[in-house]
Formats: sequence, C-alpha cells, structure tokens
Amino acid sequence: MASQARDPSTVSGRGIAIRRAAAAGPDYGASIRVALIVLWDAPDRLCSKRLVAMIPFLLPAFERHGRLKLSADERSLVLKVSAATIDRLLSDVKIAAAGGRRRRAGFSSAVRRQVPVRTFNDWGSPPPGYCEADLVAHGGMSVSGTFIQTLTMADIATGWTECFPLVVREAALVVEALERAQNLFPWPVRGLDFDNDSAFMNDTVVSWCRSHNVEVTRSRAYKKNDQAFVEQKNGAIVRRLVGYGRFEGIDAARSLARLFAAARLHMNFFQPSFKLKEKHREGAKVIKRYLLPPRRTKEHWSTRVSMRHSNVGCERFTARLIRWPCWHRCGTLKMSWASALISGLESRRSLSHRCKAT
Repeated sequence: MASQARDPSTVSGRGIAIRRAAAAGPDYGASIRVALIVLWDAPDRLCSKRLVAMIPFLLPAFERHGRLKLSADERSLVLKVSAATIDRLLSDVKIAAAGGRRRRAGFSSAVRRQVPVRTFNDWGSPPPGYCEADLVAHGGMSVSGTFIQTLTMADIATGWTECFPLVVREAALVVEALERAQNLFPWPVRGLDFDNDSAFMNDTVVSWCRSHNVEVTRSRAYKKNDQAFVEQKNGAIVRRLVGYGRFEGIDAARSLARLFAAARLHMNFFQPSFKLKEKHREGAKVIKRYLLPPRRTKEHWSTRVSMRHSNVGCERFTARLIRWPCWHRCGTLKMSWASALISGLESRRSLSHRCKAT
C-alpha cells in the first residue's frame, strides 16, 4: 500500500508548535507558588539553590503536619522545580521581603569607579601632604533632617589634623573646606584618600582635586580600617572636643569653627604623637613597637620637603605660640560650648513640657 505524501508545511508547523510547548515547560499554578513561598520562608528564606536541596526533606514534614496539602501532580512539580524557576516565581515576594526594590546606582557610582582604591597597607611611608579625609556626623540620636558635619583631614606622615565644620553635607562646602586646608597645612596637600560617601565621590570634589594636582584615592566599601588614621582622629579629637550631641544651624557651625581653630594649635604643636615602628605576631598575640614621640614643632618644620615657612619663621611662630595660651582658650571655648549645649537642652525640655501642659 502506497504511503501518502505529507505536506511539508504541515509537518514544519506542527514541529514548531511542539518545540514551543516543550520550551514553555510545566504550568506552575497559584498553589505551587504558595507552596514554594511556605517552603522558602520556613528555613529562614534560603537562596533558591540551597532551597532545592532541602525541598525533599521539608515537603514531607509539612504534609505530615498539615501545613501543605498538594495533589500528586502538584507534589511532583514541587519536587522537580529548579532554582531558576523558584527565583522567577518568588521574585516579587523576595523584593517585598527585602523592603522594596533597591535604588539604581546614581552618578556617584560612575565617579567612584574612576577613582582608584587604596587600602591601609598601600600607604607605606608617604611624605607629608598625603591625607585621609572623613566626615563626622553631629546628628545625635537621629540622622533625620539637616545637621552639622565635621570634615576631618589627617596627614599620614606626621599626624597633623585639621577639622572643618560644614553646615550641610554638600560637595560645594567640601571644596571650600579643602581650599582652606591648602592654606592651613604647613605643606601643600598632595593626596587625599576618601571613603565612598557621595559627598566625596562626585564630579565637583574629584574634578577640583585633579585640577589642583591632588591625587585622589578611595577606601574599600564597608572597610573602616582602610582609613584607620582619620578614624582615630575622629574619636581622639572631634568626638572628644564636641561629643555626640546634635548640632544644627550657622551659629553652631561658627562656634565649632572657633573651637577647632583654638584646638588645632594645641593638638598639632604641643601634643606629641607616637608612630608605629614595627609589629609582629607571636601566636595569637600581636606585639607593636613605637618610635619615641618627637617634638611636634621640630618634626614638622625640619622635614626634608619644601616648606612654606623658613626655619627662622618657624622659630618666631613657635615662640609666639608659647606666649599665647591656646590651651586655655580651647578650654574656655569648650566650657562655653558645653554651657550652650546644656542651656539648649534645657530650653527644649521646657518647651516640650509646656506643649504637654497645653
């Protein structure tokens, strides 16, 4: 019996339909999705690849205790589900559990990728002029609203530190503080190492540094030890002088500027600092040895780099500093700052009591 000839168009069309049906895969309904949500939430919301390995053990336990009731076909689909299918079915659930969609990377991310990374071990022994910079927030117990930020700059080689209060966290104010720092440091600022804050990683600050031949680097994200020098100064100088209260407004920023102006001479000229000489490990113990603390004025002004002041000018400036009791002025400013802070807190408390009474 002669075989009938088949229409090629019909065969090809049927093959395409079969391939599309095979590519579509099984139909996962709402019951399968609900079961996967229950199985995903029980083991503390594991990733899909780990969850696939646990489903054969979790599913019988949930059925035994009445948490899930699936038909034979649905149970077979749940046991055969892949990690990619779980991610696809639970994508919106995972986003809602994480608190919403992550915001897209802004312009600072593009600038950040252009700035090289410098770790703590990459410093070596740089000459004076290479600094680490960081912002200290004076928001108190809340970070809502606008409050004063202190820009701290610490020189790596000498420990010389300058602090600048900023009324708000803005790139233009950071540039103004950097321009003031160029005049306050005894040597030109040659390099700045920032963290990944958007106040630093923007076109305004990075472009200013490059236009002034200042090397720009950044620390690794969430690695505080990459900026160990300035982090130590944040606690030893800024927090010790100002504390952890909340400060707002131009008047508070001016008071902070006067306090830092008086304290900078005391801490940079008359307070010796240790420099780490070497460290080695003996078992679980790390032994550190430090150099003897030199006289600050001699250390700073006799360094083998081009300075802005001569040795004669240095001696005259040091003699004038000794005659000028800067530490007494610093203490007076701290006392006035503390009294103003206490009076401000008392006025807030009395205002809150009056509001409650009314």
